Amino acid sequence: MSDSPYVIGIDLGTTNCAVASADLREATDDKNPPLHTFEIPQVVSPGSVLKRRTLPSFLYLPHPAELPEGAIATPWNDNPMFAVGEFARDQGTKTPQRLVSSAKSYLSTEGMDRRDDILPWGAPEDVPRLSPIAAEAHYLSHLKEAWNAEHEARFEDQDIVLCVPASFDAVARDLTVEAAKDAGLDRIILLEEPQAAFYSWLESQHEWRKQVKPGDIVLVCDIGGGTTDFSLISVRDKSGDLELERIAVGDHILLGGDNMDLALAASVAQRLRAEGTRLDSWQMQVLAQGCRVAKEQLMGASKNNKSPLVVPGRGSSLIGGSVNTQLNRDEIRTVVLDGFFPENAIYEHAMRPRRVGLQEIGLPYEADPAITRHLAKFLALNLGALERLGVALKPDQNFVHPTAILFNGGVLKTELLRHRVTNVINSWLKEAGAPEARILEGPELDLAVARGAAQYALVRHGKGLRIRGGTARTYYIGLESATPAVPGLPPPLKALCVVPYGMEEGSSVKLPAREFGLIIGEPAHFPFLASSTRRKDTVGTVVEDWEDDIQELTNIQATLDSEDEAAGKVVPVQLESRVTEVGTLELWCLERQGEGRWKLEFDVREKEPVS
Repeated sequence: MSDSPYVIGIDLGTTNCAVASADLREATDDKNPPLHTFEIPQVVSPGSVLKRRTLPSFLYLPHPAELPEGAIATPWNDNPMFAVGEFARDQGTKTPQRLVSSAKSYLSTEGMDRRDDILPWGAPEDVPRLSPIAAEAHYLSHLKEAWNAEHEARFEDQDIVLCVPASFDAVARDLTVEAAKDAGLDRIILLEEPQAAFYSWLESQHEWRKQVKPGDIVLVCDIGGGTTDFSLISVRDKSGDLELERIAVGDHILLGGDNMDLALAASVAQRLRAEGTRLDSWQMQVLAQGCRVAKEQLMGASKNNKSPLVVPGRGSSLIGGSVNTQLNRDEIRTVVLDGFFPENAIYEHAMRPRRVGLQEIGLPYEADPAITRHLAKFLALNLGALERLGVALKPDQNFVHPTAILFNGGVLKTELLRHRVTNVINSWLKEAGAPEARILEGPELDLAVARGAAQYALVRHGKGLRIRGGTARTYYIGLESATPAVPGLPPPLKALCVVPYGMEEGSSVKLPAREFGLIIGEPAHFPFLASSTRRKDTVGTVVEDWEDDIQELTNIQATLDSEDEAAGKVVPVQLESRVTEVGTLELWCLERQGEGRWKLEFDVREKEPVS
């Protein structure tokens, strides 16, 4: 790390961003510098810029004649082309076809070109568009410019830790770094969000060693506006001191507070339809925004049992045609609590039902909204993580028994939801004859990731305990089998392990005694695969029957310079994999005889349809 005066942590969230920092000049010999939350200036209404603790992850592309001059100006830009933050989110409810949202989710979605201008998704042709990478870059640029407007030490010159979901694969991490570089941020380190939440908890607890002990398995349950993320962290004794290690992460689950708002809107719309009022898609967007506000009020500290909802009418008389209704606390309990957090058994897992053959292309939303069923599946699938640690399992144990729970994410700010998740987990543990899991009380959940990222930056300066982790998946390259041709049957594809589970940042490894032919002068493509459950495969392991627990992510490709070679010539190469200090994955082809070194690049273009 450098000698910059600040360390900065960024939560680049699906629905909200946050920034925390520490001034290294405030450190003492026996005490870390305090963490500070950066209040982010942003347009909150036309012509009004105020500071907020979070920046909503929304970008609004106004029509040239829509807003008066200067309406979305910021202290650092008198004439921006778009708005970012609170006003963008609120204005987008009125004209959703001009609103960019969920860019982070698109960034991690395979099967589409994430460098292509595809957002706002489904917008009319006259609406300008931008790529998911560009949208994320704009959010980061806003944070950078807002900081630079108030600090002499420039944002881009500091040591920055940028958080990503633990479920992000190598491709999504690489694209996140690309977005940061597009925003002018070259000095970043990636950190998993659940780890950041745990760092934040460590920072907030003066005697945390009295709350966790060797043998503990901590479940980090992170439910935000757009995604749900699960991780497991083990606590072990190492030479008389505690050692922390992230031992498992879940899949990228597109399920969160946004889904709950839409479900509430659908419930209200169904009630209105029974009363003779039908809402169109635009009104449903407005209703969902109103349900979000009502949900936060009624599930928070409000003593009211109901909240009014007003949906604008359509046509020339908007006020006269407005629809007035309400949302009550019991309806929220039924829709949110029972719909998203049912009291299911541990063996009831989230399932993907049979799908319609023809689908709209878009985000791969979860078909099963029950978060507790996704959690049951996560705990069952990762039993192998305990075996890897050498933990003795009970003869009939069929899921990981967490001993402690750390909650994170804006959705779980509500005590009612935390209480439901806790009760469901403890019912599973009771049925298995295991002790109840205790709750690790953390700081403010909507700021924990940013503060934990800043704390991790301090750890990298030697000021605290580090959580061991490494890669959260095992990665493979597809190998086409050398088999005789059979009409109508493609050659079987084998999976060659190139990065083992848990490979640490800053390390590299060559595939042992194995050579491959790389084509000169034309693109060479390699299927890129990953598994979050196969933890015993080592570099060079070849898996023949892999469809059940290894998934194809994308292609990686390389085009070799052919100045001195004929196009199409095959060059013998070895493969080398490297996990960078930043936290991204690099794959290299090394020429057996000569000095040729070619980096394999991720190909994130939309996949060709299967004929």
